[in-house]
Amino acid sequence: MKNTPIDFETVTRLIQESGLQSISKASIREIKKLIGQIEKSTGQEFVKMEMGIPGLPPMQVGVDAQIDALKNGIAALYPDIQGYPALKEEAKRFVKLFLDIDVSAECCVPTVGSMMAGMAMMMTVNRMYPDREGTLFIDPGFPVQKTQCTVLGQSYMSFDVYNYRGAKLRDKLESYLKTGKVSSILYSNPNNPSWICMTQEELQIIGELANKYNVIVIEDLAYFGMDFRRDYSHAGEPPYQPTVAKYTDNYIMFISSSKAFSYAGERIGMMILSDKVWNIKAPGLKRYFSSDQLGNALIFGAIYAISSGTSHSAQYALAAMFKAVNDGKVNYRDAILEYGKKAHIMKKSFTDNGFKIVYDKDMDEPVADGFYFTIAYPGMDGETLIKELLYYGISAISLSITGSEHTEGLRACTSLTRRDQLPVLEERLQRFHHDHPIQ
Repeated sequence: MKNTPIDFETVTRLIQESGLQSISKASIREIKKLIGQIEKSTGQEFVKMEMGIPGLPPMQVGVDAQIDALKNGIAALYPDIQGYPALKEEAKRFVKLFLDIDVSAECCVPTVGSMMAGMAMMMTVNRMYPDREGTLFIDPGFPVQKTQCTVLGQSYMSFDVYNYRGAKLRDKLESYLKTGKVSSILYSNPNNPSWICMTQEELQIIGELANKYNVIVIEDLAYFGMDFRRDYSHAGEPPYQPTVAKYTDNYIMFISSSKAFSYAGERIGMMILSDKVWNIKAPGLKRYFSSDQLGNALIFGAIYAISSGTSHSAQYALAAMFKAVNDGKVNYRDAILEYGKKAHIMKKSFTDNGFKIVYDKDMDEPVADGFYFTIAYPGMDGETLIKELLYYGISAISLSITGSEHTEGLRACTSLTRRDQLPVLEERLQRFHHDHPIQ
């Protein structure tokens, strides 16, 4: 028996009853379920840092537009599988105004969040060439994207990018591409979980190698504009959100409404394909789809099979949000800056109590304060740390499930930690540090 902030016996029992053979290998949702059971049994609230759930109110202009659409009867109508035309036009404008990239409205496709976009892309892009195997993940990354490959019966490759930043990225990336087995490259920028951000040099390297080896780059912009060291939020004005699309036409982007617009609950996002990728003809697609053109196979094959379109009223919401920021009436960054402010306070609480930040540098800059940060505790591996923190009412996920080489570390999310919980976090970390002296 130990005297811990959360009842030691209860936590131990529920961990055993969970059936999880290794907490460090548990999925995000499995950790969430375990935390919920502990809270229910003890009546004590956790400082929850395991899930990347937005913790801010949704953009009101989207809520109003969706309500109006529902009142006007849109729920009775199937959406066009290609997307609501006004949304496609506003998405095209958004890409031009905030990334300085030209695309056709036809190539802007609404999806049930970036998760569906990823599934649809792997179903099509990774099936264009029978002699290729799948996706190369520039890790660390969102673990469910690898699950999508596995569910589809596709293989994948991956490497932790942290030791291959800058010019060193070229040789590392090319060592995989020259095998001739890679169909697509996928990464997030800013990165989930490390919060590192690709530089222009690195994006140029990725783009040049994508051209050389005829590989499609899938750029997950789930955290659009959230490198708060720079302000990318002014329509039509530099600086623009960095993108590989400046260096290659072999790209597909995912733009999520969940984080930048805090509209996660309606599961609505955009998939943006270059005109070149949209019009690619690959005979290998005919093994699975009625068309050998990528755009047609994507819309009338993959998306039709997965969901037959995207929530109709949510498309009206996203169209209104895009229009508001495109017209300069709303600055999406103003609200989400709160994540960076909380991250600054939370990181200091951890480091003041013996923890270290695992991914601490972004090239020669400190990693930005934002939606995620990474932590480790001297002398503890990831399995021990994630388990020990449960007794102190603090939850996170292990970096080991993200493709990180830093298996001793954890990913912490700032979003669900309320301001009134920051003193609680500090108190629990002080207690943890006292109970686990560093040798």
